[in-house]
Formats: sequence, C-alpha cells, structure tokens
Amino acid sequence: MDALITAFELPFMARALLILVVLSLVAGLVGVLVNLRGLEFISDGLTHAVFPGIVIGFVWGGRDGLFVGAMVAALAAAVVLTVIVRRAVTSDAAIAIVFTAMFSVGIIVVSRETNFVGQLDSLLFGRLLTVSDVEVDQAVVVCLIALAIVGFTIKEQVFRAFDLEGARAAGYRPLVLDILLNVAIALVVVAASNAVGNLLVLAVLIVPGAVARLVTNRLWLLFPVAAGFAILAAWVGLALGYAASVNGGVDLPSGATVVLLLVAGYVLALGARLGIDRLGVGRIGGPRRSRLRAEQGAL
Repeated sequence: MDALITAFELPFMARALLILVVLSLVAGLVGVLVNLRGLEFISDGLTHAVFPGIVIGFVWGGRDGLFVGAMVAALAAAVVLTVIVRRAVTSDAAIAIVFTAMFSVGIIVVSRETNFVGQLDSLLFGRLLTVSDVEVDQAVVVCLIALAIVGFTIKEQVFRAFDLEGARAAGYRPLVLDILLNVAIALVVVAASNAVGNLLVLAVLIVPGAVARLVTNRLWLLFPVAAGFAILAAWVGLALGYAASVNGGVDLPSGATVVLLLVAGYVLALGARLGIDRLGVGRIGGPRRSRLRAEQGAL
C-alpha cells in the first residue's frame, strides 16, 4: 500500500503518472464517443496507420523526430480513413488493407536500423518510465488539442452517434464531425504512443469507455466514469509495477501492467453487469440504450 504514495516521490514515476492521467482524461472523453459510435476498428486502424510515421520520424530525427512523424501520419490517416469509411463498399476490408499496408511499411523502415529488435520493442510497447519532460509537455499539448476538438462539438458528436439522419436534418455535417472525431482519436494515439506504445494505446482509448457503458446508463456520467476508471488503473498499475520490481525482484513492464489492470477492470465490470441483469435489476441491451437515447434527445 505504501507504494501507492511513495512510488510517485521519484521524478520518473511522477512523470509517468502525469502523462497517464492526462491521457486518461482525454481518452475517457474520446473513448466514450468511440464506444457509442462503434469505432473500435477504426481506432485500431488509426493506431496501425500512425506507426510508419512514428518509425520514419524516429529514424529521421531520433526521439526528437518521433513526435513530428507521428503527428503528420496521424492527421493524414484520420482524413483518409474517414473518407474510406464513407466511400468504400466494404469499409472494414478497406480499413484492414490500409492499416496492414501502413504497418508493414513501418516494419520495413525500422528493420533497416542496426538495433532492429530493440527499436521495434520500444516503438510498439513504449517506454513509460523514461519519458522526458519535453515529451510530457508535448503529450499534454496534444491532449489539450484533442480535448478542445471534442469538447466544442460534444453535443453534435453525441447527436451524430445516436441519430445520423436527425443530425443531417438539424443542419449538422456528419462528414465534418467524423473527421474531427477521427482527428481527436489520432491525436490521442500520438500522445500515448511515446508512453504506452503503439499497440497498447488501444486499451487506453477503448477499455475505459466500454467499462463506463457497463457501469452506468446515464449518458453524461459515461465520461467521468471512463476517465476516473482510467486514472485509477494508471495509478494502481504504476504502483504495482514499482512494488513488484523493488520489493519482489520481478520486472513488470509498467505500460503492460496498466493495460492488464484496465482489462481486469472490464472483466469485473462485465461480470457484475451480467450478474445484475440475471437478477432482473437491469439490462445491457435495449432498455439501457433506450435510456441513453432519451437523454440524448434532451440535448
């Protein structure tokens, strides 16, 4: 229990917690919209599509170039995937083809480096405990931009999530809303890739929103519940990894430990939800979604 406090007296642990708290706040907001829209596969596609930008930036300018490469790839991928989803007859197949091709490009580029395995491991799984002050500042700025994008359009995004035709009739432009949301998702990917890695960022982006949907059927409670759960998992996961390494001599990767706690929390929430529904207290399906629709209609 002491590790929950004492671990973060160390500067590198404090930086790791700060970057995860900021990511949790933004991913909690964006992740709920991802869950409401069913955009988990697109989020996966964005994560893979950003990877070659991260790799090229890293090869070109080292750790300093990583952020620039990721940002350029993220913005381009967000627009391209939005257009693909709207235009492609089989959008899932098109997305899979795009992100598989992009990910392969990244692997080919990084394979030309001398320390191929080490570089690939760092880019895929992150280096949460070695992020610098500059990288923390960059992540905070990117997260604030993503937060502003979603925050200024939150009512329209929720309206779009529940009623596409109604949003069109109300004068909203779904294409613009889709691009803005995908850009926000891509920015979260950029901010998180340095810390938790390109593959593990999906858990930070998707799991908290899924947990919130299991915990509450009140629309506007989804966002704080998702963010709060992500922050709790980050705090406990970092402390657990620290305690295991210092006291138990077991080297637990911090990013992977946080992700496992996120997934464990989802499993517990799912089990509790299924148990409650079995007792007839509530339902996951129609009534819960109807309640969300009713609250959305009051916007």
